[in-house]
Amino acid sequence: MIHFSILKKSKKSRARLGLLETPHGVVETPAFVGVATQATVKAMTMDQVRSTGMQLLIANTYHLHIRPGEDVVKKGGGLHKFMDWDRPLMTDSGGFQVFSLGFGKDRGTGKILKEKSDEKIREGEQPRTVRITEDGVEFRSYVDGRKLFIGPRESMRIQEKLGADIIFNFDECTSPIADHAYTKKSLDKTHRWARVCIDSKKSKQALYGVVQGGKFKDLRIESAEFMNKLPFAGFGIGGEFGDDKRQMTKMIDWVVSELDEARPRHLLGIGYLEDMPKIIASGIDTFDCIVPTHYARRGVAFTSRGRLDIGRTEFLSDKKPLDPKCSCFVCQNHTRSYLSHLLRAHEITPLTLLSFHNMHYFNAYVSMLREDIKKGNL
Repeated sequence: MIHFSILKKSKKSRARLGLLETPHGVVETPAFVGVATQATVKAMTMDQVRSTGMQLLIANTYHLHIRPGEDVVKKGGGLHKFMDWDRPLMTDSGGFQVFSLGFGKDRGTGKILKEKSDEKIREGEQPRTVRITEDGVEFRSYVDGRKLFIGPRESMRIQEKLGADIIFNFDECTSPIADHAYTKKSLDKTHRWARVCIDSKKSKQALYGVVQGGKFKDLRIESAEFMNKLPFAGFGIGGEFGDDKRQMTKMIDWVVSELDEARPRHLLGIGYLEDMPKIIASGIDTFDCIVPTHYARRGVAFTSRGRLDIGRTEFLSDKKPLDPKCSCFVCQNHTRSYLSHLLRAHEITPLTLLSFHNMHYFNAYVSMLREDIKKGNL
């Protein structure tokens, strides 16, 4: 199990400093959570990930179920030993893939719309390649095409075999273009599945309850109130956030206002640098995002001067480090010129170097935000 303690509450916002104690160590919160989808952080070794200051990782239940399979991981000693990660670890429930491989794939949308849309998903509609039932979700493996079924019981069984410190209840993450009627019916399923997860869990892992409800205030509050009454160790805030990122903090506020402040709150899949002060000020304790490594593999570095597309010709003659203010080993040992050359030569090495820098930069930024809370500035 886990233990969460609040060390300081901000007088300016809902931000708070805390300690999240797990069987594999203590996390200082607020904390950025690295994404280890398939039991690895892409292009990095676990020693490198540790060296970036990463305290906590989240792995993907759906993808690990497909390959290598939870039985292989369990026989390998559980995820921690299997992937050589000796620090705290989460696994999601597979609920996000209900959206990403379903309506998200069908309509080409993410959790936040890039522009407003009049398109609607209405009650009774089904995605093309995913079938959502009252008992769970039918998928097809992207590896060999075989049929898969994951419901709340299956999700608990898979996550228990994977063995992370913190696991999440199985839910449906709805699309940002789902209407109120569709979202309400989906929410009712998620709430039923939450009870099944609690009843079927046999391990001592900490189970978080995921709040859904889409962009609708009444449904978000209903979900937060429902989850708050159940014996979850903490809460996940999931789902979509409409078509305007400026509304995201308002939507988080709806939820946080209804949740027991003594339990930790995790925001699922959101964590651009510009989001961090806002979501931390909203009372979020941990949050995960693929951004640092996703952008690194496309040649983009995050710096105190903004994003740099290092593969551009202009950087070939630039002898400065990625960020003169950064203390990571990449900035201490390599120039923009060298990294630009490697990218343009289609080498593999720069993907690791940029991933390391970005992860280090994200963790250093959150550490600075923790200091801001300590000083009363956030």
